[in-house]
Amino acid sequence: MTDSASASTNTSEPLPLTGERTVPGIAEENYWFRRHEIVYLALAQRCAGKVVVDAGFGEGYGADLIARQARTVIGLDYDQQATEHVARRYPAVTAARANLAALPLADQSVDVVINLQVIEHLWDQVQFIRECARVLRPDGELLISTPNRITFSPGRDTPLNPFHTRELDARELAELLIEGGLRVTSMEGVHHGPRLSALDKHHGGSLIDRQLELAIAGIPWPDDLAADVAGVTAEDFEIRPGSIDDSLDLLAIATKQ
Repeated sequence: MTDSASASTNTSEPLPLTGERTVPGIAEENYWFRRHEIVYLALAQRCAGKVVVDAGFGEGYGADLIARQARTVIGLDYDQQATEHVARRYPAVTAARANLAALPLADQSVDVVINLQVIEHLWDQVQFIRECARVLRPDGELLISTPNRITFSPGRDTPLNPFHTRELDARELAELLIEGGLRVTSMEGVHHGPRLSALDKHHGGSLIDRQLELAIAGIPWPDDLAADVAGVTAEDFEIRPGSIDDSLDLLAIATKQ
C-alpha cells in the first residue's frame, strides 16, 4: 500500500498538532495517524470513479489518498487554516470551508460521503447525518468511523478527549444513522493486529495507555516506546465485523433509504 504520509511532493508547511486532529510525519503521533490511515485505505476502493465528499478532512492526507481513485473529491472542513493547508498541499482535492450541519452541496449530487473520526466532534450529529442523506444520490453511501465509546472513554458519560462532544457505541451509532434517514448496511470495528497486541503486552498491557500516561505526566518516552510507536504501520491494525464492543474504533457503512 502507498504511504500517504510521503506520497505528496508538495513541501508546504505542516499543520500544527493541536490534539484535535492527527497529523502525518510526526513520530510521536504515528500510532494515531496509522489508526486513522487504515480506514481510509480500506475504503478507497469503494470510492473508485465516484464523486466523493470528505466531510471534516482534518490535515487532508486521507482526502488526497481517496482522490487517487475517485473521479472527484470535495473536501469540507470548518477550520480555515486546515482548508488553506489542503488547498496548497493536496491540489487533487477541491477544498472549501463549510459548516457540516449545512453542507454547501445540492440535493442528490454526490455518490459517497466520508466522515472519519469527526462526528464525535459535532454538536448536532443527527443534523449532519440528515445533510448526508440529502446530498447523497439514491443508493449513495456514507462511510463513517468514530472512536468506540466503550473502549475510548470506558465507564464515562463525558468523553475523556476535550475536543469530543459526544462519543458513541455501535448501537448508538446505528440509531443515529437510522434517525438521520440512512440504512446501516455494515458495522465493523478497528482492532489491534498480532504485532500491536504483542506491543500491548510489552508495554504493560496497553500501548495506548502507556503513551497517554507518559504524555500526561510530561515524562520523556523511553527509547523502546518511541521506537515502537514510530514503527507502527496501517497494516498493524485489523478491520473486522466481530467483537464490535471490544473494538477501538467503529466503522459503519450506511446507504440512502
